[in-house]
Amino acid sequence: MKALIFGAGKQAEGCAWYLANKSDFETIGIASRTEATIDRLMEFIDSDKLVKHVVDVTDRVKTRAIMEKYDVGINALPTRKTSYTTLEIAIDLGIDMVDMIEEYHRRPDLYEKEGLEVSEGMSVEEYGELLHKRAIETGITIVDGMGFAPGLTNITLGKALRDMDKSVSAIARCGGIPDKKAAQRHPLKYMITWAFDHVLREYMIKSSALIEGELKEIQALSKHEKFRFDKLGVDEELECAVTPGMPSFVYTRPELQETYEKTVRWPGHYDGIKTLKECGMLDTLPATVGDKQVIPREVLAAVITPKLKPKEGDTDVCVMWNTAKGEKNGEEIRYDYYMWDREDTDTGLTAMQRTTGFPPAIAAELLANGKIPEKGIAAPEDCIKGSNYQEMLERLEDVGIEILEKIN
Repeated sequence: MKALIFGAGKQAEGCAWYLANKSDFETIGIASRTEATIDRLMEFIDSDKLVKHVVDVTDRVKTRAIMEKYDVGINALPTRKTSYTTLEIAIDLGIDMVDMIEEYHRRPDLYEKEGLEVSEGMSVEEYGELLHKRAIETGITIVDGMGFAPGLTNITLGKALRDMDKSVSAIARCGGIPDKKAAQRHPLKYMITWAFDHVLREYMIKSSALIEGELKEIQALSKHEKFRFDKLGVDEELECAVTPGMPSFVYTRPELQETYEKTVRWPGHYDGIKTLKECGMLDTLPATVGDKQVIPREVLAAVITPKLKPKEGDTDVCVMWNTAKGEKNGEEIRYDYYMWDREDTDTGLTAMQRTTGFPPAIAAELLANGKIPEKGIAAPEDCIKGSNYQEMLERLEDVGIEILEKIN
């Protein structure tokens, strides 16, 4: 079997490590427009299974020629434009895909489209449905939004809701944070573990949510909540607030009264973010500085990014606490899912690389082995279920990622 990973960044690195060390794939292609990035990834993993492909995915002819040599693709590209481009090519070729971006491709994000273009006269919703229809006709599966969040958040809450007779709510709380000591050495008690421009974007945009049974838009950073995480040998005070996440849930589980995602941070982080937001530093509209036009968010990112990069000895944590409520056998029931994953110092992989990169790698192998029958654009909660769900959790536990389920 052969798998092709688009992208060579940190999450692609985690995905490639898992495929090279824990899967039955014989060949793993790494496709990126930056050769030096591919070389760093290949040097880090050091496996004869890896094959380098230097390509800009917007070059559809060259990308198609590479992709048709593989059995399954994994998309770890950072923007919607590149994500949708690779999916369109995969649909044309009839190749199954796993996509890691925080998107439900049947309902593309209405805000900050990151270069995504659709045909004149077509809405983004119509475009998303067209992709889904074409994928079904081609007979392929696109496992959509498969990583940590979305991804693990979706499949755990999806499992809980399937177990209920009546489902009422599904709330995800998840995030990547520095370990407690590292948090004290960085502004905002934050450390960069994935694309920082996406983090800032998530603090600004509205996202779809179900509130009191109605589909509504909810503003980022609303529903701020402090909580105590006291499972899996951990006892810490944390906070969370709404950000875009689990984008498929409002469409795949419309019967819910309430569903949205919150991003977890150390206490005090959101006070700093709200101050920056109120000052206009997260805006994307140009501001005049002297005789130049600048984008405030780009200026902020340029200034603060060096201060947020990991320092020697810094490690990260990925934390998750998801809650689903409903009824079973005439009684109220609640499911809670907990995860606290740390950086693996033996492999050198961060917690974010592990929790975001390993699930799509496992999903790709499930696809290649014909274990996912759903066709078209399939949300994680709809295709990683039953035996696939059990296999996913068992294989994650095998590499030290434990997800604790509690039922009350």
